Amino acid sequence: MGCERSQQVEPEVWRWIWLVASATFVVGEIAMAGTFFLLPFGVGAAVATAAAFAGAAVPWQWLIFVVVSAAAFAAVRPLVKRLESGGNPIGVGASRLIGETGVVVTDLSPDPEQLGVVRIGREEWHAETTDRSHLSSGTRIEVIQIEGTRAVVRPLAD
Repeated sequence: MGCERSQQVEPEVWRWIWLVASATFVVGEIAMAGTFFLLPFGVGAAVATAAAFAGAAVPWQWLIFVVVSAAAFAAVRPLVKRLESGGNPIGVGASRLIGETGVVVTDLSPDPEQLGVVRIGREEWHAETTDRSHLSSGTRIEVIQIEGTRAVVRPLAD
């Protein structure tokens, strides 16, 4: 009987296991920002932690973890789908500039060693044209793509 008892985890220990699991899931979600995959499991583990501290038996803790995690996962999925289908609603990241218009501030040169500068909104970006053509200062442009820290642009027809 002593051997069986040593192989089982004490019910009091589950409190801390659930607490560590909850923290791990939440920190993992923060590290993988925007996926909302680990967050439901963090919520499930947090509720299981509360149940463990309230004295619930281990099988009930597991049932609570599974049910709450599944419910949280089902509740979060519509939000994730809406965020994925809507593109980038808050306009962050360089990809938000694709399709935006701006103006050449410093001539764009055919020389690949000499990048020009364009102003897009309130930001200035090093830029080059898609065909390495010359664009003089004041020319209106459209952003075709962002490659690292430079914008690839094309002139707009007047």
